[in-house]
Formats: sequence, structure tokens, C-alpha cells
Amino acid sequence: MSPSAALASEVFRIFALLTTGLLVVGGATIAVVRFGFAKDVSHAWDSYRGWIVIVPTIAVSLFAGRAVAICFFALVAVAAFTEYARATGLHHDLTMTFIILAGIVGIAAVALTRDPATGAPGWYALFMTVPVFVSASLLLASILRNRPEGQLKAIALSLFGFLYIGWMFGHVAFLANTRNAYGYLLYLLFAVELNDVAAFTCGKLFGRRPLCTNVSPWKTREGALGAVLISAVFPLAVRFALPDFSALECVFAGLIVGVGGHLGDLSISVIKRDIGVKDMGTLIRGHGGVLDRIDSLLYTAPLFFHFARYAHGL
Repeated sequence: MSPSAALASEVFRIFALLTTGLLVVGGATIAVVRFGFAKDVSHAWDSYRGWIVIVPTIAVSLFAGRAVAICFFALVAVAAFTEYARATGLHHDLTMTFIILAGIVGIAAVALTRDPATGAPGWYALFMTVPVFVSASLLLASILRNRPEGQLKAIALSLFGFLYIGWMFGHVAFLANTRNAYGYLLYLLFAVELNDVAAFTCGKLFGRRPLCTNVSPWKTREGALGAVLISAVFPLAVRFALPDFSALECVFAGLIVGVGGHLGDLSISVIKRDIGVKDMGTLIRGHGGVLDRIDSLLYTAPLFFHFARYAHGL
């Protein structure tokens, strides 16, 4: 990955044109509804303004090269974990919070480092063992405190936050080391958002039966099923991004996004309902926090990463 490689990549150019076109069409649609039909589009406008910041930021980070992309995804993980720590109260425990933030930085460092055995970008073996070192560090910190009260809760919150946000999301950064980095990253990022939009649209059009009333009241079984079906077909339409995948592998990759995206979304919803918050943050207007925006990637990234690695190597 590099600026010259991005310009030479057909995948990067097609997705750049596609996302730009969608932003233009989306903005025009909002304008027509607002001024042509005099409808209130404030919510849609807030969401759109979020996208016109998110999309160029991601595009620039991927265009700038492998190292910048990995550092960008690490910053996203730091922001998401910070929101999680504040929402759960973990931020009051500075030692545990620092250990997890150090672990997230360590994930980025491992992704940037070349494998000493093969010379390939990204030290995969160490990446897989980082959770062991973070777990040991959390336990050691608790021992050195010599104060057992409340330590199980602190360790559980910290370790879950690292595994779920730091390590699982860290697979996105590690995809920047693959031979087909632009194809894998752009497919995954675009497909996850398409899955969210498809679930919302199908739910509005066909939704009748709730999916999980106490976790996410507005989600429906029809919306979820429609999103899974659309996600399963989508890779077949963008096979230029997954050139090594057979048709069956494309469908399976789509199912990973369709099912994994819902699991990621619902998992964060469980946490939000338990602690009594609507959004994990307010950084992105119209979208909530960073963690609200990346929740669908938390499952799909590791599942897609290991499927691609098993099927075709990285």
C-alpha cells in the first residue's frame, strides 16, 4: 500500500468513484426532499454530514499507505475503547485503562513490524498472542495493588474491552499487510455499511416481527434476513475486489458480513442497554460515538480475516 499503488489499483479507483457517487446522490436526495417537498430532513442531514467526514478520512488514510492506515485504525480503536471505558466507569481505574491502551498500541506496532521468520509485513504469530500478554499484565497489576476488592470486575471490563475493541478490531489494521490489501479492506468496509443500510431499509419496508425486543427494539427479523441476503450477493457484484475467491467463497464472505455485522451491532446494544446509554459517545454527529460506528466490524473483521487467510493465505 502506497499513494502510487493506490493510483494504480483498479479496486481503489472504482471504490473511490462509487463512494463519491453515493455521497453526491445522497446529498442531492436530501436537498430535493428538503427544498422540493418541504420535509424535515435534520436527522438525515446530520448523518450525511458525518459521512462526508468519515469517507474522506478513511480514503486518505488508505491512500497514504500501509503505515498510515495501520496507525489510523489504531487511533480509531483507542477512541472506541476510550468511549467504552467512560461508559462503563473503567476510566476511573487509570492503571487498567493504561494497560489496555498500551495493548492497542502494541497491536499497531506488531502490525507494522515484519515477521522475523518470513520477512512478510506484519508479525502474525505475535499478533495472535498479544491477548496473553495483556491478560498477564492485568493480573500482575491486580497482584501488585495488594487490594483484592473490586479487582475481578476491573479485570473483566478491561480484558473484554481489549479483546473486543483492541484485538478483534485490530484485524482490520492487519488486513493492510495482505497481498490484496485494497480489495479486502475496501470490500469489508463497504460491505459492512451496506449491511447496516440494508437491514434498516428492509426493516422499514417489510419489518413485522421484532428480532430482540429488549436489546434493540427497532430491529426486525425481516430486516435482518434481508440484510443477510443482500450481503451474501454483494461480493458477487464486486468480484474485482476478491479476484481469488470462487463464487461460493464470495457468498460465504458475504454471509460473514451479514451475520457478523448483526452480532457486532447487537453485542454493543447489550452493553448500552445494561449501562443505560443510547450511544457510546457523541464524537460523530448523526452517528453517535466511534464505537457505535465500528460495532459491526468487531465480529466481521476477524471472521473475514481468518477465512481469507485459510482460503488463500495473506
